[in-house]
Amino acid sequence: MPKGIYNVPNPINEPIKSYAPGSAERKELQAMLKELRSKQLDIPMYIGGEEVRSGNKTRLAPPHDHKHTLGYFHKSDKKHVSQAIRAALSAKKKWSELSWEHRASIFLKAADLIGGPYRAKLNAATMLGQSKNAYQAEIDSACEIIDFLRFNVHYMAAIYAEQPNSSPGMWNRLEWRPLEGFIYALTPFNFTAIAGNLPTSCAMMGNVVVWKPSNTAVYSANVLMEVFKKAGVPDGVINLIYPSGPDAADVVFSHPDFAGIHFTGSTPVFQSIWKTIGNNIQLYKSYPRIVGETGGKDFILAHPSAEAKVVATAISRGAFEYQGQKCSAASRAYIPKSLWKEVKEFVLADLKSMKMGGTEDFTNFINAVIDENSFNKLAAYIANARKDKKAEIIAGGKCDKSTGYFIEPTIIQAKDPMYVTMCEELFGPVLTVYIYDDNKFDETIKLVDKTSPYALTGAIIAQDRYAIEKATKGLSNAAGNFYINDKPTGAVVGQQPFGGARGSGTNDKAGAKINLLRWVSPRTIKETFVPPTDYRYPFLGKD
Repeated sequence: MPKGIYNVPNPINEPIKSYAPGSAERKELQAMLKELRSKQLDIPMYIGGEEVRSGNKTRLAPPHDHKHTLGYFHKSDKKHVSQAIRAALSAKKKWSELSWEHRASIFLKAADLIGGPYRAKLNAATMLGQSKNAYQAEIDSACEIIDFLRFNVHYMAAIYAEQPNSSPGMWNRLEWRPLEGFIYALTPFNFTAIAGNLPTSCAMMGNVVVWKPSNTAVYSANVLMEVFKKAGVPDGVINLIYPSGPDAADVVFSHPDFAGIHFTGSTPVFQSIWKTIGNNIQLYKSYPRIVGETGGKDFILAHPSAEAKVVATAISRGAFEYQGQKCSAASRAYIPKSLWKEVKEFVLADLKSMKMGGTEDFTNFINAVIDENSFNKLAAYIANARKDKKAEIIAGGKCDKSTGYFIEPTIIQAKDPMYVTMCEELFGPVLTVYIYDDNKFDETIKLVDKTSPYALTGAIIAQDRYAIEKATKGLSNAAGNFYINDKPTGAVVGQQPFGGARGSGTNDKAGAKINLLRWVSPRTIKETFVPPTDYRYPFLGKD
């Protein structure tokens, strides 16, 4: 069989399409939205190459138009979880032994399929199923997932190329093996790209995967699975199922071949999973890899030297794009008194200009939150703030779920820096602002650091370079992704690897080589060309 040391294509970030009026991509996307809305899908599980239907159906609807039915998916039970694990393990030997360049080719093809014939379909599915506007869908379900796939292939090649030195007379080699067993990928609603990356980054390294998406993202996950199959992912390598969390946990975390979990979701769920794995550790063939990105209480800290318009724009975009449902979204801001009047005027003007409604109307900047549970939680926090003397709602605050789950972009001004909405993760279009005395910048840095158990993203906005350095050092453990004079959202694959520590996860950085290293188990091989034939060392000789 011919062999070669292959160079993979050099990855570049996928260009973002504008969807400007009259553009070809806008017309194509609008047509696809119309097409998808015109039919109801019957979405099966995908187990070992088979489409499996349980008959126990769950309805899918756009969050911004919950009376409309997009289709139904077939719920999984424990026997389907077990079936998916068996299918994965059956596919493991052949997949793990496939030459790495063929695995690379499959996922490079998937990237090109998403960039071309599936771009409009995946974006439209994300817009309808997860209520993202055209731009938010484009940067997520087109550009970011394409970047994940292409850059991960590049990182995979770099990992395989990492080899040890060899002394004279021997050859040392490092073999990068997939983990022994199967990986469980548990993915969130808010990013289609994350839903695609969590199973594929593991599979790319030769692993087999059982994938459970959020129920509120099944619609776009179904399109991703269509792409993976079209790209040539073999049957059983990625198995897509829809069980309840407890049902999946009971089967997955008690299986001896459980080798790892790739997770994005809430901190309490991740901590519960970690505890379960620890309690079951004696069951497993090896110590499972636990990789997770969880919650955040992401901040913007403005210094008195900051430009008010820069602060305002960071707030408007960082807090309210995708209705504040990004893991990185700004949900607390610390503004000096000297800037607050001007910043407030700019932000209120921005909010006044933002239209809210369905994603099919491209003029809407704000869309719906993901579901009724999210709506009710956010509405309760807003209602409590309205009657609390420690807080004042200075913008927004209206909530309406008659047609869709709409929460107005809301700003709460807290008189107490430890007010509940300054501390707890809300995951919605609600920003809490605390105004500090200009001469208390140092104290405010410490306040930012200790207020939240999370450490995902944060930003310092200032012109004073001494202040920037002070905040960067003082907040070194408060954010895994730290921004200077920018909003705390919008990490780009290959540029800002994403992840946080403390209560925000294991900081294994999606979109970086460090993440792929978690899905391999290296084996060192030493070969000696002329082995010794006598046990005696020279030092044993007599003088």
